[in-house]
Amino acid sequence: MKLVTGNSNRPLAQAVASYLELPLTDCTVKRFADKEVYVEVHENVRGEDVFILQSTSYPANDNLMELLIIADALRRSSARRITAVLPYFGYARQDRKSAPRTPISAKLVSNLITEAGANRVLTLDLHAAQIQGFFDIPTDNLTAAPVMVRDIRDNYDVKNVMVVSPDVGGVVRARNVASRIGASLAIVDKRRPRAGVSEVMNIIGEVEGRTCIMIDDIVDSGGTLVNAAEALLKAGAKEVSAYITHGVLSEGAAERIAASKLKELVVTDSILETDATKAAANIRRMSIDALIGEAIARTASEQSVSSLFD
Repeated sequence: MKLVTGNSNRPLAQAVASYLELPLTDCTVKRFADKEVYVEVHENVRGEDVFILQSTSYPANDNLMELLIIADALRRSSARRITAVLPYFGYARQDRKSAPRTPISAKLVSNLITEAGANRVLTLDLHAAQIQGFFDIPTDNLTAAPVMVRDIRDNYDVKNVMVVSPDVGGVVRARNVASRIGASLAIVDKRRPRAGVSEVMNIIGEVEGRTCIMIDDIVDSGGTLVNAAEALLKAGAKEVSAYITHGVLSEGAAERIAASKLKELVVTDSILETDATKAAANIRRMSIDALIGEAIARTASEQSVSSLFD
């Protein structure tokens, strides 16, 4: 088995390699002067089971091209099987035609990964579960719920916790966490007048005096979380925190979270941490290296991956 990484999230790749007690494969991934991506694998991979760990996060197009070119290099080097390990799958929010004459970019990216040479995909908390069907190769969609549940139990009194879905679309994800800790579920009813902007309309559920923990897959601008936290506190919540799998946290988001009434925002390390998120006192990270590492080990040994979440 070989583990290869691009430049999107080397700290996570190194942590996964340590969990697997496996060195990262010696591989050069660099740019030419005109910013074209150049890849050279310096080890023999013929007949090997190779895993490429690469999040397609910001800069999404550069990191996606690294993934595709690494896969092509491995395919042309006669690797036996290539698994694309995507802790964060970029373009996942473009999973349908949201308006006339718009693309379904998640399907296009899925096709590109397959055509580049990937034989299977391992990813984490897809924005929409049906994206698994966009791939014509085996795809495992892991969930960070077990990691979140363990952290919540370590840091909160679960008897007073109310799990909150920040929108109707995330109810299934939030209910999964709530059922694991035996907590009740509330829902924030919001509307989105335009992309990147949300307005809270109602709180569905009794949150007065409760410690509210919002669960979601992606935090980007942070506007939804900040507005929802204010609405929950106005409804009588004791305090509000959030556990989000992918901390996209685009420009200005970390500062917005830091200045908000959120007690803390906990994100995984599926996306490389920025200086802005490091500086935010109420943003904390938890690692998914063991989750990803165990899934890779089970895939390599042809064991069940879904049993990780039973």
